[in-house]
Amino acid sequence: MKARWPPPKPDCIAMLSLATTTIQNRENAVRPRLHSLLAPPILSDAYATNGASNLAYSGFPQSSAYVAITVYNKLTPPLETIRTRTERRKMPESQEKYDVVIIGAGPVGLLLAVCLARWGYKIKNVDNREVPTLAGRADGIQPRSLHLLRNMGLKRQIMAHEPAKVYEVAFWDPLSGGKGIQRTGNWASCPKFIDARYPFTTLLHQGLIERVFIDDLHKNGADVQRPWTITGFKNDGQDKIYPVEVNLKHVQTDEKETVRTRYLFSGEGARSFIRDQVGVKIRHKDPISHVWGVMDGVVRTDFPDVKVNNKDFNPRKQATPEEVQTSAKKILKPYYIEWDRVEWYSVYPIGQGIAEKYTMDHRVFMGGRQPKAGQGMNTAFHDALNLAWKIHHVEAGFANRSILQTYEAERKLIAEDLLNFDAKYAALFSQRKPSAGEVGAAAESKEGGEVNEFVEVFKSSAEFTSGYGIAYGSNEFNWSPDHSAQSHLFNPQGNTLRTGRIMPPANVTRVVDANEVQLEQEIPLNGSFRIFLFAGVPSTTQRAVADFAANIQKKWSFYMTFQRKDIASVSYHERHNPHSHFFTICTTFAAPRAQLEVASLLPPILARYSDHVYADDVWDPRVPDAKAAAHAKMGLDAERGGVVVVRPDGHVACVVSLVEGSETVDALNEYFGAFAAKGIGKSSMQAQL
Repeated sequence: MKARWPPPKPDCIAMLSLATTTIQNRENAVRPRLHSLLAPPILSDAYATNGASNLAYSGFPQSSAYVAITVYNKLTPPLETIRTRTERRKMPESQEKYDVVIIGAGPVGLLLAVCLARWGYKIKNVDNREVPTLAGRADGIQPRSLHLLRNMGLKRQIMAHEPAKVYEVAFWDPLSGGKGIQRTGNWASCPKFIDARYPFTTLLHQGLIERVFIDDLHKNGADVQRPWTITGFKNDGQDKIYPVEVNLKHVQTDEKETVRTRYLFSGEGARSFIRDQVGVKIRHKDPISHVWGVMDGVVRTDFPDVKVNNKDFNPRKQATPEEVQTSAKKILKPYYIEWDRVEWYSVYPIGQGIAEKYTMDHRVFMGGRQPKAGQGMNTAFHDALNLAWKIHHVEAGFANRSILQTYEAERKLIAEDLLNFDAKYAALFSQRKPSAGEVGAAAESKEGGEVNEFVEVFKSSAEFTSGYGIAYGSNEFNWSPDHSAQSHLFNPQGNTLRTGRIMPPANVTRVVDANEVQLEQEIPLNGSFRIFLFAGVPSTTQRAVADFAANIQKKWSFYMTFQRKDIASVSYHERHNPHSHFFTICTTFAAPRAQLEVASLLPPILARYSDHVYADDVWDPRVPDAKAAAHAKMGLDAERGGVVVVRPDGHVACVVSLVEGSETVDALNEYFGAFAAKGIGKSSMQAQL
């Protein structure tokens, strides 16, 4: 059945979120659940100048409630009922085998499926719903997540739905005596000190986000099997290649299916059958003291951009849609709000909880979480990507199976850090209200001066919510002084990059076509390590670059060890992986494009990447005095350059000095040798003698 379209035209169309809290915690107010629809002229000027605004209230008493309302610049049609092609297909009688079985077709399950399907894996994505999400659920894509979707080539599809862009957070406080409210300040949604390509939160219905992923699955011969659910699984070891047996059942019939798989992944969300079966518990860092009443619908209202305090909503009880509407009306006074229709409604508790484990025996994995601060979908994206490229590297024969241990370690660390900052932020807010000067200072990027606890905590919190604060700890992928690779060339003096964090954005000029491009986006999410050769000034580094090229061509180098088996038949037009499926090389010179000739400057093995040769000649306001901005933003000497290795997910792996001789490549051989499935470098060569 199709939803009626067009809908009635009320005075204002919006989405409402009602939340309650029993502690003085502004963290939830700063990042509430976001919804959006039409912003007509009757709303405040802030909407006209800033697009959509995420609105927050900052003065919680001991027990309170608040409402968050955000508006779209455009109304998106209600989702139609869609059934995927596989819903009624006949199941095979024998046990079919898959590389990965994914339970759940929400954002985390779909993103994992998209990555693996693109890289040629046979997947089975099962979901117990008849159709994709029709209403409600997550809708806020944070800046780093949008950056990731751009790298996957999916940003254009997301933006084709014309989502709202949240640039500001507005704060309102109640007037004394219950006489109303007043706006007390505004914060940037993504403050200036964060070097983000997209400094805003993108608001788009989760169902539309899912559609983008599902469409991509179709392009790669995959789909979602609906409505099916998991009824059991076991790693019985009967098949060494496909050790996990999975039992599935159609939700509406008695039809059953048993399959075998290399890996089983739970993207089921809070109510996970897999997590319950393996006995993994959720450890709560604080009591469940917040309950959110969420209602999507078409409303009439005259409010500008408020989120107001109310003591009447009981955070321990369930509530009907009518009760949520009544509470919202009280909270919004003196403004009015009336519902033309309610499309989706839910009441659910919010607490600081984290799973004790994310994997069992590194064959069964769990992903996705919903910590406070509205980060569920965004952290789920990174869960999926983190696991996808690691499974790929193991199954493609590049890395040892032991690397799968880093999935749990890295993702659990981020969840812990996020919740710890959330608690610290809430405690700080409960002590006192920040001054206008502190709010302003927190949004700026000025260095030095007196250290202010509020400013420091705000910046850390803003980095986390934007996604740019993700910093994985040291391990075999993220070099540190404790790494097994111990060359003195690692972490050169002056380098400002931190391993485990996102590589900073930098604009450069592509030599072959004079296009100004985003360097960090030039290599798509293709499962490869990205080797950024910052080649400095050509006249200074000519010998070092030639030596680098010569040494990666040695038989036992990391590069040649994983040379493509089909190297002789690789297409002339292959831009990213002409020699190896696991490495892509970008060379950037600290010189104007007009002075660069690829054929004369680079040895053939590097010149083969002609589409990945760049001139560092684009000015950047963050380093206004730098002659080579990209080099400067990495903290590399513009004269001598350096080598930055970036993981397939965009996080910095290691930084190495670029020097004459073999030492630069020797250091990289040591680094990759720490987790490669084959012997690399001198140790491998000696083992063969």
